[in-house]
Amino acid sequence: MGSFTAAGTSYATHEEPMIPFFIFYSMFGFQRIGDFIWSFADQRGRGFLLGATAGRTTLNGEGLQHEDGHSLLLASTNAACLSYDPAFAFEIAHIVKDGLTRMMDDGEDIFYYLTLYNEPQPMPPMPEGAEQGILKGLYQFRKAPAERAHRAQIFGSGPMVMEALKAQELLADHHDVAATVWSATSYQQLRAEALEVERWNRFHPEQPKRQPYVTRLLEHHEGPVIAVSDFMKTVPDQIARWVPAPFLPLGTDGFGRSDSRGALRRFFEIDPEHIVVATLAALAEFGDVKPEKVTEAMERYGIDPERIPPQRP
Repeated sequence: MGSFTAAGTSYATHEEPMIPFFIFYSMFGFQRIGDFIWSFADQRGRGFLLGATAGRTTLNGEGLQHEDGHSLLLASTNAACLSYDPAFAFEIAHIVKDGLTRMMDDGEDIFYYLTLYNEPQPMPPMPEGAEQGILKGLYQFRKAPAERAHRAQIFGSGPMVMEALKAQELLADHHDVAATVWSATSYQQLRAEALEVERWNRFHPEQPKRQPYVTRLLEHHEGPVIAVSDFMKTVPDQIARWVPAPFLPLGTDGFGRSDSRGALRRFFEIDPEHIVVATLAALAEFGDVKPEKVTEAMERYGIDPERIPPQRP
């Protein structure tokens, strides 16, 4: 395993270079050892930080003390840290493989932060052609079902991809909406690439303008984008201005609570039913569906529009 050291390399007794994997409670990593993480970057270290029990709804029962909805934001403040929020085992494997290549073979002075969740779920095979999107931060996981009257795009990260898939079924079966589900593995990486493209365009005014990856990826997909995260809404909001469609983030702003996963996701308004209502509301805002359809959906799913917002203490 090894420990973090200057230049990112620690040596065993036989002087073999090692890449450390440091796993910690997601909530506490960037809070309790944040100064060491910053020092590690300052020393040009390399390795993997693994934030176990990530998210504000997956570690049910732990409540305010442990449920993490903000470490991805803290990780984004460190220029040497590449942060990812993977949903499936094949995503983790591909990210780690890329990290080892960049740090060991290419000699880059970077390190990675990966969220790991406390929730069992099916592990599907990797969709064909997903490799580049996994590393860049976004790829299409499941296409929209057969044609419906309306279209939408749903981004999910971590276990929220499974919630997005359930919402996809509800939208198709009950609301005449065909939604494509995307896995957003890293809003930080999407933003970093978009900022570089923006900078290039600014410094090359006489050249044809380049487009950020996220803009190119979505420009031929119709409908609003609903981005659901087990972290604060600010995490998906990092890419809002480069999304070429109405963009609505759903997240877990507020303090943690002790309850079941289903109850917590209903509380934070990120369960499949809230994803459906958010999608319909976005469609209604632009006249694609009638506003009463949103009200009917809230009644169908038992959603109280007058309840206290979850972000209040």
